[in-house]
Amino acid sequence: MSMGRFLLRRSVQGIFVIWGVVTVVFLLRFVTPGNPITVIAPLDASPALKHRIAVELGLNQPLYVQYGEYIWNLLHGDMGYSFISGTQASTRIFARLPATVELAVASSIVAIVLSIPLGVISATRRHDPVDYAATTFSLAGISTPNFWLGIMLVLLLAVAGPFPTSHRGIGFVPAVEMLFSQGSVSGLVTWAKHIFLPAITLGTYFTALITRLTRSGMLDELGKTYIRASRAKGLPETLVRYKHALRNTLIPVITVLGLQLGTLIGGAVITESVFAWPGLGTLVINSINARDWPLIQGSLIVIGTGFVLVNIFVDFLYAYINPQVVYE
Repeated sequence: MSMGRFLLRRSVQGIFVIWGVVTVVFLLRFVTPGNPITVIAPLDASPALKHRIAVELGLNQPLYVQYGEYIWNLLHGDMGYSFISGTQASTRIFARLPATVELAVASSIVAIVLSIPLGVISATRRHDPVDYAATTFSLAGISTPNFWLGIMLVLLLAVAGPFPTSHRGIGFVPAVEMLFSQGSVSGLVTWAKHIFLPAITLGTYFTALITRLTRSGMLDELGKTYIRASRAKGLPETLVRYKHALRNTLIPVITVLGLQLGTLIGGAVITESVFAWPGLGTLVINSINARDWPLIQGSLIVIGTGFVLVNIFVDFLYAYINPQVVYE
């Protein structure tokens, strides 16, 4: 199958997946306890006022009518209006999205920079102290709750250190614009200080997971026949390890990277709460508490769409890393 046909096939599949996400998210409002009208209306609101609010919001219409209108509005880029603030849901969601994407990408970079070299060293020096140290680190990283690690980092590095304890400070894009327009790195320094602790907190589990995956993959590759043949030909050990063994090891690593990047985008709720990071996670939590369904539904749809796009991108990376991969 050619790359173009594969792209078309995966895109069609992705559309159906997104449609399924939209449907499930829409139905959540009807199976979740609580009525948004009771949150919107005053405590002493009369039944007539509550009915008028329901009519204005379209909540009194049959389920299939609400579903059809919701799909039609989404196709036109309209996610509805917040029940609480009355502002467009899409405006608030996409205003929060860059902060969450920045945190997810920064966490992934931290994990990649630490885990892949650590996994390679652990595999090539098996049963050495560094191998046991890497294994212990992986076990500790997977077992440590994010909220506890975040609080400890705040106490150890923020309260008595140079790192801020909360908020975003400045976005990455404005910091880069400041660098090119004013020649000042102060924006990037501020951004790095604010994102350092959240990225470490969110990326620790990811780092441990990739370290173990890289180690097991390298051990498997180093025991194969083509590695012994490469060594018999007199190739340098560095070339054997990093060009041949590591390149084939990266296939499952990339799979996990793609899946985890989507998970980080949608699963940063705890980390964002600990560091008051203004991303989608805190927006979803606040919207759930307020029963603000347009914001909840819109946020979950954006997260689900991110999963689909990341997975399609990961599929294309396979062929670049391993030319033997065939699109089917």
